[in-house]
Order: sequence, then structure tokens, then C-alpha cells
Amino acid sequence: MQYLLASHNRGKCREYAQLLSSCGGEVLLPQDIGITLEPEENGSSFEENSFIKAESYFRATGMASIADDSGLVVDALNGAPGIYSARFGAPECRTDEDRWRKLLLDLENVPDPERTARFVCAITCILPDKTVLSAYGVCEGRILFSPRGEDGFGYDPIFLVPELGKSFAELEPSVKNQISHRARAFQEFYNKLLAYQEEHNAL
Repeated sequence: MQYLLASHNRGKCREYAQLLSSCGGEVLLPQDIGITLEPEENGSSFEENSFIKAESYFRATGMASIADDSGLVVDALNGAPGIYSARFGAPECRTDEDRWRKLLLDLENVPDPERTARFVCAITCILPDKTVLSAYGVCEGRILFSPRGEDGFGYDPIFLVPELGKSFAELEPSVKNQISHRARAFQEFYNKLLAYQEEHNAL
């Protein structure tokens, strides 16, 4: 089955393609099929925003549409950047690096024990028969004092996974795809998708 991912991020697309390959899914981005839709993410939670995006693309195309809303929740910043992670510091901050550098500056005087944070991901998938599958995942960690690693995207270079002693940007993709917030949400989504396929004899 083809899945339309409600994102323009090639890095995110590669992650989903890896995760869905085991069930024969092909992941497309809107630009791959000439869609320029930009739904307004005006929800008050990760779950609401993921549903808004998935529903918008489903209504426009009728394709199985997947959306996630994910972000970084930092305790010392009262949960910021949260649902505004992708536009944190706008309009001055325009790139991933701009955003994580602003975050480091905001945490400049916060000691290591108080730099607790978590990546959160909410996934919504709307299938062609209008069935809605939803899932949620969390990965706990801490914010580093400086970036580490060359892989990943977004806030990955400054997010430390304490039990591994590495930032998200230092992890091999195969490792990240086992422990990340998106991977954990995806596992729940994947289990629901398999149950749906079994129930509908769609394997």
C-alpha cells in the first residue's frame, strides 16, 4: 500500500520508509505527487495536530495518509518548545541549527541534572476506508551543553540518551529506529495496522 506522509521532510520520510518496509508499504511525500497543501496546525496537543494534518491530506487525495506531530519537551522551559518545536524562535530562527542554538542559549545557566527532556510523537493514520489509527511514543533524555554527532535532524544533536551515552545524532539509524519517540509510536501504530489488516483480510 502507498502511504502519503504529511510532511516535506526527507529525513522523516526515510525513517518512515525504513519502518514500513517490513509490511511492504511505500511512503510518498506530498511533493512526490504534486500536492502543495499546508494545513494549519492549530491544535492544542501533539495528538490534535497529527489528526489535523492526516485528515487534510486524506481529504485532498483519498490516499492512506500518515501524519505525526512530534517535538521536544524541556522541563526547565515549562514544556517548551513542545508543539511549537518546528517553529521555535520564529521568525528569527529559520533552520534546525538556529532552533537548537536558541534552545541551548535559553538553557545556558541550567545545570545538567535539571536539563531533563523528552521527545514526544503522536501518529495518526487515516486509511482509505476512513479508519483512523492513532499511536503515541516518548523517549526520555537530557539536553546537552553543546551539539554532538552528524546524523539525524531537528534537535537530534543536542538530545542525549543517557543509557547509551550518545546524542540522537550520534546513533546509527538502526539503533535510533528502535528507541526513538517516533519508533515507539510507530510500533504501537504498526501493531494496530497489522490487527486491522488481519481483521479485514488485507494482509
